[in-house]
Amino acid sequence: MKPNEKTILGRREFIDFPDLGLTGIEAKIDTGAYTSSIHCHDITIHSGAESKLVAFKLLDPDHPAYEHRILQLPLVKQKIVRSSSGDEENRAIIRTTVRIGGHSFLTDLSLTDRSGMDYPVLLGRKAIRKRFIVDVAKVHIAGNDVV
Repeated sequence: MKPNEKTILGRREFIDFPDLGLTGIEAKIDTGAYTSSIHCHDITIHSGAESKLVAFKLLDPDHPAYEHRILQLPLVKQKIVRSSSGDEENRAIIRTTVRIGGHSFLTDLSLTDRSGMDYPVLLGRKAIRKRFIVDVAKVHIAGNDVV
């Protein structure tokens, strides 16, 4: 692949979050969303020695990758995010590594309850810009395997 050549993604892909211990998580690739998000619950923000930390549980107990563990990571920022239905929510943002389609990179993820959504992860255009092109007619073409 040439240095400026972009990888093609389908509208849904399996992605990995190695820093979070997650592999093969199905994500919706959403060019309409600016910020990426991941489903979690029990989100709490507290002050650490030098910075704020956010603690949370990933996914739901009925998800195959659920491990009933509490993660605690540095809080990058808090941000007001507007959903597609127009509702606004103040969300905690973390920064973590994403692996998809042969690429590995850091991106920001907003932490939110996506239990009513079809996919636990939404990968927004901030994460995919300058790296990928989305072919909405295809799914699961990036090459990440499901675990």
